[in-house]
Amino acid sequence: MTTPVTTPAADRARYDRATAHLDAPLAIVDLEAFDANAADLVRRAGGKPVRVATKSVRCRALLERVLARDGFAGVMSYTLAESLWLARSGFEDVLLAYPSADRAGFAELAGDPKLAAAVTVMVDDPAQLELVDAARAGGVEEVRVCLELDTALHLLGGRVRVGARRSPLREPSRLADLARQIASRPGFRLVGLMAYEGHIAGVGDAVAGRPLRSRAVRLMQAAARRELAARRAEAVRAVRSVVPDLEFVNGGGTGSVESTVAEDAVTEVAAGSGLYVPRLFDNYTSFRGRPAALFAQPVVRRPGVGVVTVLGGGYPASGAAGADRLPVPYLPEGLRYDPQEGAGEVQTPLLGAPADDLLIGDRVWFRHAKAGELCERFDELHLVEGDRVTATVPTYRGEGRTFL
Repeated sequence: MTTPVTTPAADRARYDRATAHLDAPLAIVDLEAFDANAADLVRRAGGKPVRVATKSVRCRALLERVLARDGFAGVMSYTLAESLWLARSGFEDVLLAYPSADRAGFAELAGDPKLAAAVTVMVDDPAQLELVDAARAGGVEEVRVCLELDTALHLLGGRVRVGARRSPLREPSRLADLARQIASRPGFRLVGLMAYEGHIAGVGDAVAGRPLRSRAVRLMQAAARRELAARRAEAVRAVRSVVPDLEFVNGGGTGSVESTVAEDAVTEVAAGSGLYVPRLFDNYTSFRGRPAALFAQPVVRRPGVGVVTVLGGGYPASGAAGADRLPVPYLPEGLRYDPQEGAGEVQTPLLGAPADDLLIGDRVWFRHAKAGELCERFDELHLVEGDRVTATVPTYRGEGRTFL
């Protein structure tokens, strides 16, 4: 597929034209960019299905759009309440990627055959099985479960850990032990294994202006890929020795698609941020996406030469606090934050020569640091095709669903 040539100035002009009838603040998704990013994820996955991470999209209409494409199958959810809502809405393959303590949700899951068939929950501790059983409230449906492997890289004899603190199940033998407990326990069925290598998939290896850090990241990730590929293969063998008919082995994320699917043990890859391509995904050597999700803030003040103030914009992303968690002024190019104020809750001063060409009521377009978190700020997304808004769809928030 040939990617159309576009420029930031041309994109800004068409976004302004498309939304001229709307008041800012507002959020858009450029469908041409969204679809191109989806096609690129399928290409990178090399024939293995891509499971869509819902926390990176948080809009049912766009989840349905991408799942209608060849190469995508199933979703990866982030809370049990969300999982049940999606299953009730017609999503038939929902993998909950995080353990839950939602007792009411487990009672509903165990009491409804349709939900129990559609939703798979995450387990990495026998105590979680106890919680589910205690919450069943008479529900007799078999609960589908998935085990999670800890993917962190351990260096210097384990004194240094690189990777997210997720599952306690690191050694393949421990996964096999828990698999045996599940297999012998009525009311549960082990169907999958998941391993999310966030230190590879979610860490850019080509940070602008930081060549030494970028090289260190690439060296770390190369070592992590080798170590994990061997341990994941061993873990899958260990679990399959207990449950031969395991349905899936899920791994990876947007930043690691190629290396994850190269492992024979992996049957599917997860991705979501690669559809919107937020600013944190600019720093990768393995792929280049197109920014698809943007938000616009209106200019409301002109305090002086080289300065404009826009309404709001202080939408920091989750994670360790830092400048990389802030949205970035994107269009027009050349604007930057005032270091004394940053991105403000109610107003945000922006500095730079382009400010002098902006009038009261004009728009500044921003990119969020992380993908789906943008949707926690807006009730709806305006879908842009060319220079027109062709549809407006609710986000999770717009449907009254704020799960976390």
